[in-house]
Amino acid sequence: MMSETTPQHENPPPPDGIRTTGADAPGDLPRAPLAEARGTGRIGDKIFLGLSRGAGVTLLVIMAAIAGFLAIRASHALSANEGNFLTTFTWDANANPPVFGIAVLLFGTVVSSIIAMALAVPIAIAIALFITHYAPRRLSGPIAYVIDLLAAIPSIVYGLWGGLFLVPHLEGLYKWLDDYLGWTKIFAYHDGAARSLFTVGILLAIMILPIITSVSREVFRQVPRMHEEAALALGATRWEVIRMSVLPFGRSGVISASMLGLGRALGETMAVATVLSPSWDIVPSVLDAGGGTFAQNIASSFKEASGDMGKDALIASGLVLFVITLVVNGAARLVIARRKEYSGANA
Repeated sequence: MMSETTPQHENPPPPDGIRTTGADAPGDLPRAPLAEARGTGRIGDKIFLGLSRGAGVTLLVIMAAIAGFLAIRASHALSANEGNFLTTFTWDANANPPVFGIAVLLFGTVVSSIIAMALAVPIAIAIALFITHYAPRRLSGPIAYVIDLLAAIPSIVYGLWGGLFLVPHLEGLYKWLDDYLGWTKIFAYHDGAARSLFTVGILLAIMILPIITSVSREVFRQVPRMHEEAALALGATRWEVIRMSVLPFGRSGVISASMLGLGRALGETMAVATVLSPSWDIVPSVLDAGGGTFAQNIASSFKEASGDMGKDALIASGLVLFVITLVVNGAARLVIARRKEYSGANA
């Protein structure tokens, strides 16, 4: 009787129209050719692939052209500069011979950007988490709309608001910081208008907040629902779900969003020029007037730059800002690449 039955270890034949890919895997669907899998088998796909590659190459060419222009014009000014470009505390590019340096500009740009990031990133992440995981739908929609609307406000409007409203209303905060943290010398306040790097940092934080919030919100929405449900099934609280599932998954996206915001903070011009009282001194307190930024100095000094030498000196400072931006974004990509395997998302 056993000889008349089909042995249990044998596989049944595959259905009609289904090809096998091997003796060990009957019934598997055939894999598409590599060219077809990449979307290059049709003429339309080939055209789209060519346009995409052309756009990428064009972008690299534009970046290289900008870098080359800045480097060539900056070399003319640096060769004639009688001061140390990195350590000189004056900017007199119109003199004969010219003497200028970026020490004050570098300090002001870095300090104001650090203040802006320290204020904006935690608040942006908190808002994004509230919109995606805490707020009801009828409330999360309007909040997200207002956040996106803030990103569309022009810089000069932020500058006017900062100069006419923010600066006069920061005196109380400055005095409070001086009373409790003035002993650190970093938050010492010696009266005067609140036109300092700290005010610039607050204004920049408000400006980059919608960018970081919007990108982080979209990243948090991509967290697989199964991850959150699995954590809830194990008895995790809402915060534990966010800490164990949402934040690790969205780490790469939050870093990318922060770098986008930092890029705007580094290159912001009109808003900074409106609220800052620049000087060519480095003061230990961020509440005292003083310092400057690369973008602010270029905007305020370009009209006064006489001849090619004055403009070339400003271009040299612009080259430094260009390099700083590239270094910051490169460092962010390295951080994302190192943490990609833990984030749950592709960088």
